[in-house]
Amino acid sequence: MPKGYVIFSETTHDEARFAAYVDKAVPTVLEAGGRPIIFDDGPEVLEGEWKGARIVVVEFDSVEAARNWYTSPAYQAIIGERHASAEADAVLVAGLET
Repeated sequence: MPKGYVIFSETTHDEARFAAYVDKAVPTVLEAGGRPIIFDDGPEVLEGEWKGARIVVVEFDSVEAARNWYTSPAYQAIIGERHASAEADAVLVAGLET
């Protein structure tokens, strides 16, 4: 079963509010078995155009676990705080099976 990854591309416009969101979001990730593996405020664009100044990648043991976290009542209760403090895109992808 491949691992699941939630990838966010974000541009924050209210750092204090975003920091408060992160303080609430990280425990929901950890409780769901997720592991934040990338939080980068300076991605280097190699090709094309990239939307967002920050990249966040969260790894889960499966795509289903990642989806369950994202749709969980715990995360959905705070997702509006991210929407209010940052412009973001998010995708759920499957890793390669090894």
